[in-house]
Amino acid sequence: MNATNIITIIYFLGLVLGAFFLGLWDAETSIIKGLMALGWTAIFLIFLFYVDKKKE
Repeated sequence: MNATNIITIIYFLGLVLGAFFLGLWDAETSIIKGLMALGWTAIFLIFLFYVDKKKE
């Protein structure tokens, strides 16, 4: 299993855990919760960028 798959699985698990425990997808989502999800996505994209650079 390569690093891209591992990072994607961790990202997906983080979104699912955030949805269940933090209520990121609730009807009453605040700006803080939205920014947390946006930050999680930004971290995911940064890791994907570095893994891709490491492959080359």
